[in-house]
Amino acid sequence: MDKIDSLKLYSAILTKAKELGACLAGIAKVEDLKSAPSYTVAPVMPDYASVGANKERLDGLKHGEVKWPEDARSVIVVAVEHPEDKLEMDYWYGSKDPIGNRKLIAVVKGLLEWLEKDYGVSGFHLPYHVERGGIYLKDAAVYAGMGCIGKNNLLLTPEYGSRIRLRGLTLPLDLPSSGPNSFDPCAYCDAMCNKACPQNAFRTQVYTPEQHGRKELPGRIGDYDRTICSIQMKANEDIAVLEDVEGVAGIEQPVRVVKYCRICELNCPIGKGQLSRSRLDNIYSKYQSWPV
Repeated sequence: MDKIDSLKLYSAILTKAKELGACLAGIAKVEDLKSAPSYTVAPVMPDYASVGANKERLDGLKHGEVKWPEDARSVIVVAVEHPEDKLEMDYWYGSKDPIGNRKLIAVVKGLLEWLEKDYGVSGFHLPYHVERGGIYLKDAAVYAGMGCIGKNNLLLTPEYGSRIRLRGLTLPLDLPSSGPNSFDPCAYCDAMCNKACPQNAFRTQVYTPEQHGRKELPGRIGDYDRTICSIQMKANEDIAVLEDVEGVAGIEQPVRVVKYCRICELNCPIGKGQLSRSRLDNIYSKYQSWPV
């Protein structure tokens, strides 16, 4: 594909993603991502097998390793906004995928069908879990120009702050990269996200540049402890109860609803929908009581 054609397809993909329901979309080069922070740091971090990890690792896949499709040359990252007044987008209804993830899956499937039909290009829909063949989507989004990694260890975008969800696909084409860029509102922020954590998961530095070979670390300075964060997530699972659910496709009877913590995400002031104290208190109450 020559340069002019690749630029046209680049533009068409980003436009189509938004037509299909994405709020943001970007493109990163696979070759760039292979040396991105998570791709080099994660394999030397301690293995993690608690909440959020998929224990069914692909055969032969090492801890922290990404298994790229053989023909993958570009990654398309799509995002949907997850506003603070729509907490249910991230709820787990029994074994059903969260509503937000289903929306993202529909966007990716739509893109794949369109690319095949209009351009004869076959892409690969990336699984969410790295252990099952996925990639580190936050890094991919940074390299696709969608934002930066914040002090809360989440992707931080100018438009929505951290209140977004991500999904990705790969293409066997060399497309222009849409990032990274210089956006970084965390540089002089007093880390409200860190201070609000109910488990104080940012209380101490657990990773260092000397240990991991680079300065880009979890939480930016190595102070995000996923094992402590998982204590809160496990607590959220433990207090989940059966609820009558209306308006959720495929659910016709009460199911156990898990409402995972988003406190560090919701305390970030960046992006539209900034929170007042009263609105934040109201959000806390919807999450039932927080174990500390």
